[in-house]
Amino acid sequence: MLKKALRSTRNWIIAIVVSGAGALSISAGDNFFEISKNLEIFTELYKELNIYYVDDTKPGTLIKTGIDAMLNSLDPYTQYIPESDMEEYRFQTTGQYGGIGALIKKKDDGVVISEPYEGFPAMKAGMWAGDAIKKVDGRDVTGMGTDEVSKLLKGQAGTSLRIELYREGEAPREVELVREEIKIPDVPYKGMLDDAGTVGYVKLNSFTQTASTEVRAALKELKDQGATHMVLDLRGNGGGLLREAVNIVNLFVPKNELVVETKGRIDEWDKAYRTLSEPFDKDIPLVVLVDGGSASASEIVSGALQDLDRAVVIGERTFGKGLVQQTRDLFYNSKLKVTVAKYYIPSGRCIQKLDYAHRDSSGKAVVFSDSTITEFSTRNGRPVFDGRGVYPDIDVEDPELAKIVGGLYADDVIFDFATRYRMAHDSIGPPEDFVISDALYHEFEEFARTRQFEYDTESMEKLEQLEAVAKKERYYEHAQSAFEALRAELSPDPNEELDLFRSDIEAILRNEIVARYAFQTGRAKAALADDPYVMKALEIFTDGSYSTVLAGTKN
Repeated sequence: MLKKALRSTRNWIIAIVVSGAGALSISAGDNFFEISKNLEIFTELYKELNIYYVDDTKPGTLIKTGIDAMLNSLDPYTQYIPESDMEEYRFQTTGQYGGIGALIKKKDDGVVISEPYEGFPAMKAGMWAGDAIKKVDGRDVTGMGTDEVSKLLKGQAGTSLRIELYREGEAPREVELVREEIKIPDVPYKGMLDDAGTVGYVKLNSFTQTASTEVRAALKELKDQGATHMVLDLRGNGGGLLREAVNIVNLFVPKNELVVETKGRIDEWDKAYRTLSEPFDKDIPLVVLVDGGSASASEIVSGALQDLDRAVVIGERTFGKGLVQQTRDLFYNSKLKVTVAKYYIPSGRCIQKLDYAHRDSSGKAVVFSDSTITEFSTRNGRPVFDGRGVYPDIDVEDPELAKIVGGLYADDVIFDFATRYRMAHDSIGPPEDFVISDALYHEFEEFARTRQFEYDTESMEKLEQLEAVAKKERYYEHAQSAFEALRAELSPDPNEELDLFRSDIEAILRNEIVARYAFQTGRAKAALADDPYVMKALEIFTDGSYSTVLAGTKN
């Protein structure tokens, strides 16, 4: 019986490789023997482990570990998706799932609502950020992780569930909800940036199947309201579907423009993607905001619009992902997401930053060397470069938040204060007008001083590294008093830093409080009020530098 099972497993493994990598086998030619040999070794090794290992090997877990390790040796985007993760995969590509519409987070030994989505069951049932989930359909969730609780909350749209909640200062209560098809919007916010109502703003968070449709609708609404200039915000947008990126570029450039080309090992992946429709508006002045979290499809959009001299790109250098993935169906409802090509934007450049074919001594992919960086030109002749992501036309320095902010956030000090504030105040007025007064900030300081929270500064990390080197080289005892004095000076003092970094803390605290009343829309409005990227976009629209940047004549 055991031999039959092992033979079946061996045949199954070979079938997966042959069917899933047919094109590779054909192109590999003489490598077929090498593939077969290593499959035989793998199968034999798996058989011996399954029979002789001292503990239960859990075959599914063992094979999954082997598959993951194999794929990790390639790049982080080539992934095996088992049937159990298919719902998550569907969510990534469509932004849809069946559930209550709320973010949850781990807190102490339980799980709490961290933010309900606007217009969905959790919000409509009166659930607030900070509400603790005690039971789901009678099942106690104490001690469960967020993944477990999330699975209980999700389900087919139209099905009902009961959730027992606890809100501080109140008796536990039970709410009954009906799950809905939750579609996380690709465009969570759109609006005007200036008092005159001439500069429209569209925030794009993802590139699912509805991205271009949502962007078009947002552009139309803003133009109907009088917008004559537009800002497209791609900050933090990690990408998604390539075709949606092409469609979004098409909103701003004429029909039949080359947007991106893909080139792979086999001819099937050598493709050119052009705009297929007449543009929504090919002339409206356009700024694209990017940062280090803008990747993949975001880089196609920002890079193509830059190469075509259709938009001014403002912000920080983007992530640098110039790779294309495709999913291949495997047995038992599983899939392989595999990197099949690199993409090249209109100037001819590929913005891929890491070379996964070469690794350093620690096994990490290396950054393409400076000597390999090539200069390309935009349509107007402006210099652009490959191998490092998309460089903005105008850099914006957005100072890193003080380390104390990370400590306050990670230990839920800001979250808990906002929860208490919401319970004590029925409203805050228009979210864009809400400010942290001196009295309110003093109240927060007093609250923070009652909490234990930790954070490390880069200065202390460097000091600890220096101490370790000094001990290794036997200088530490000689300089110990100096090290101790420096440690005393550099050790963060939360009481002092609550005052010193008030502006950083205030910005996060303001957004968190506003979100308790006005959810995602309010959070966006509050954040834009003093956003340096937005300020720069408004500046170039008004000072005449927009045209000179695109013409390549800026000083």
